[in-house]
Amino acid sequence: MKNSWKAIIVDDERLARAKLYRLLDEHKNIKIIGEADGVSNAIKLIETEKPDVIFLDIQMPNATGFDLLEQIKIEAQIIFVTAFDEYAIRAFEVNALDYLLKPINSKRLAETIERLNKIDINESTKEPLEYNDYFFVNTKDESKFIKVNSIKCIVAADVYTEVFTKTDEKFLLSKTMNDWESQLPKKNFIRIHRSTIINLEYIEKVEKWFNYSYRVFLKNISKPFIISRRYAAKIKGKFG
Repeated sequence: MKNSWKAIIVDDERLARAKLYRLLDEHKNIKIIGEADGVSNAIKLIETEKPDVIFLDIQMPNATGFDLLEQIKIEAQIIFVTAFDEYAIRAFEVNALDYLLKPINSKRLAETIERLNKIDINESTKEPLEYNDYFFVNTKDESKFIKVNSIKCIVAADVYTEVFTKTDEKFLLSKTMNDWESQLPKKNFIRIHRSTIINLEYIEKVEKWFNYSYRVFLKNISKPFIISRRYAAKIKGKFG
């Protein structure tokens, strides 16, 4: 059985909201529970209705869709719907599920909903993992249990994430960076960039880099990872 999703539409154009509403009506497991014409109204709607999915425009008067994500903690899946293609990279850096270009094609929307239906709607409510726990990995090629403490790093890969282990295995999973960050033990794992989480146990060295950022080298991984300036400040605050 497919998941049932409570969704809201955030777009300043009334006709755009109406068209998306009609297209989504073909997908019976998507229930539209509200609409907003801007960021301030969207915040109120999200806090009140707590949607599972947000269809979010980017360019809106006074504030953008990205501003919304910075102003409120959102547990919902984000699907950007915009007339502009230049924001795609940034959209996936904030862990958007998908990026739809206007005018929306019904076939393309169906692909997005199919991707949405592959997600466990209860994923965000699962208990945090302990360092010695096992978790189940189910990919197109294999299914197996791996230990949390074997993870060296997790890297965003478009709408997916890549998990790298100490045995040099790599798994491509549909779990988002936000999901990982909320479930992994915080004393062992730390997010150093919007697209990177590392296991502190596997740090080999840390070097200062440009513009108050740092480079982190992990054991047996030749290419360093960058601690962005934003996350460097958070890390310093965490560890003093």
